[in-house]
Amino acid sequence: MQFFGALTALVTPFKNGAVDEAAYREFIEFQISEGIHGLVPCGTTGESATLSHEEHERVIEICIDQVKGRVPVLAGAGSNNTIEAIRLTRFAKKAGADGALLITPYYNKPTQEGLYRHFKAIAEAVDMPLVPYNVPGRTGTNLLPATLSRLAHDFPNIVGVKEATGDMSQCSLIMEQCPKGFSLLSGDDFTALPLMSIGGSGVISVTSNIVPGKVAAMYNAFAKGDIATAMGIHHDLFVLHQAMFMESNPIPVKTALNLMGLEAGELRLPLCPPADASVEKLKLALSAWDLLPNP
Repeated sequence: MQFFGALTALVTPFKNGAVDEAAYREFIEFQISEGIHGLVPCGTTGESATLSHEEHERVIEICIDQVKGRVPVLAGAGSNNTIEAIRLTRFAKKAGADGALLITPYYNKPTQEGLYRHFKAIAEAVDMPLVPYNVPGRTGTNLLPATLSRLAHDFPNIVGVKEATGDMSQCSLIMEQCPKGFSLLSGDDFTALPLMSIGGSGVISVTSNIVPGKVAAMYNAFAKGDIATAMGIHHDLFVLHQAMFMESNPIPVKTALNLMGLEAGELRLPLCPPADASVEKLKLALSAWDLLPNP
């Protein structure tokens, strides 16, 4: 399966310390009604690092159940423990996910050969579409194009990559070295359109939590060859991209959703509410898009 278009890296709503299932289901409906092309539960934006194993599995189950096949679900299933990543990926397949998103191992800082063997082990253990997620700013390790190409050629179920480096040179090498049909998805909202211009398949977006229709419209315009419209949306979105990353993700996006009247709920420690100055900047950005409810 090839993943393409605008996919939202979903927030996970919490209420009184637990996953707010009702709010999560409602939020998924909002995303689909706005025309989003796919959904990604249990990623960075979904605070997967603070979910228990049981919560992680339940969040994936809720998403798949609520979507009911209307859009692809790319479930977060990665870990810096290869055995744990295999377990989570097996669960994602059993639950009915269309694919698994696999963060590169963090903290232990494997070599390129270690990265190859990590993803090899998962690909051999679970026969489903797999998408490595490369975000060196969080993991401390960069999955290089040569290693990714080796994986993509050796294992047909490694079908794409979420590339969050924002490095167009690296992304160009991925397009050149990986097999035809390999999905190169931007993991960086700021460079989603530039990435598509060199052959990228779309974006796994944080900003689409708040404006799914607009991020989808940018992709739709580009896919139709309407570059001027896509470029206009890209520039319009820039103020929201800046607002979504003024503090560590997902602090700003969950705060923004709550300000908009959409129930994103609490943050889990070690994440905490934003500084007052950040909240004021968020309000200005949301007001510019007329996203705040009338007083």
